[in-house]
Amino acid sequence: MKKELPQFLSEILEEQYSKEDVKRIVEGYSSKRATTLRVNTLKSSNEEIENELSKNGINFSRVDWYNNAIILENANEVDIRQLSIYEDGKIYLQSLSSMLPAILLEPKANENILDMAAAPGGKTTQISALTENLALITACEKNKIRADRLMYNIEKQGAKRINIMREDARKLDDFFSFDKILLDAPCSGSGTISLEDENLDKNFTIELVKRAEKTQFELLSKAIKILKPGHEMIYSTCSILKNENEENLNKILKTGKVEVVPLNEKITAKLPLLPSTIKGTITVCPTNQYEGFFVAKIRKI
Repeated sequence: MKKELPQFLSEILEEQYSKEDVKRIVEGYSSKRATTLRVNTLKSSNEEIENELSKNGINFSRVDWYNNAIILENANEVDIRQLSIYEDGKIYLQSLSSMLPAILLEPKANENILDMAAAPGGKTTQISALTENLALITACEKNKIRADRLMYNIEKQGAKRINIMREDARKLDDFFSFDKILLDAPCSGSGTISLEDENLDKNFTIELVKRAEKTQFELLSKAIKILKPGHEMIYSTCSILKNENEENLNKILKTGKVEVVPLNEKITAKLPLLPSTIKGTITVCPTNQYEGFFVAKIRKI
């Protein structure tokens, strides 16, 4: 049974977006999202995974902005977890939207890269795959159980040269210095809401949004301190609320220490976007294939 949106969320969305865009968002919240996965090129190839899926009667389609992303048409996570390609770490179950930050970061071999909120490891291992295990990655996770899960996924995916720091990234020493930083910040999850969720009112609250906003700004401030001058980072959230996204970014922009770098249009032009109030950033609209998501690339001046 579909629920109504929490009243406060309806009011925020109506204040921040046009009626037409709110309608698109609610349609996205009402849709059953397709299961998607990423081919782990450290252990496999698109051809092997496609053959395995076909052999198991699983139909799939592709996206034209990322060669290693697959959308399943007649299978879900439970089905995929039964397959040896899942067990062997040859694939990673990951939403399309959450594949964007690592790609848009454009990581390179031998770069010293920080993933500030790394668990469960989807983006960390994706960076490893994109750089063929040649980047040096520091993956931060303060929660012990989540850090154990992160380690498990790193090993399962065959990712190398990763140093796990069981620490709150906000408390990292300012003497650290990184070539690139991925901050996929903890957020309210307003982009991932499902109207099928019976506990929506209990789980999604204004307190959650405010708490996320504060944590995000603290993490973003720390990231700017430990990013090398002239170098770039990605700030992303699985939220579509401007107070977690553009408003946090605007506070940082006002310091004069950073500038926005426009994202790769070959990728962003193919996404279902909502309007963003900062040029060069994107807000992905929730749909039956995508979670709602915000991504910005920032350069330290």
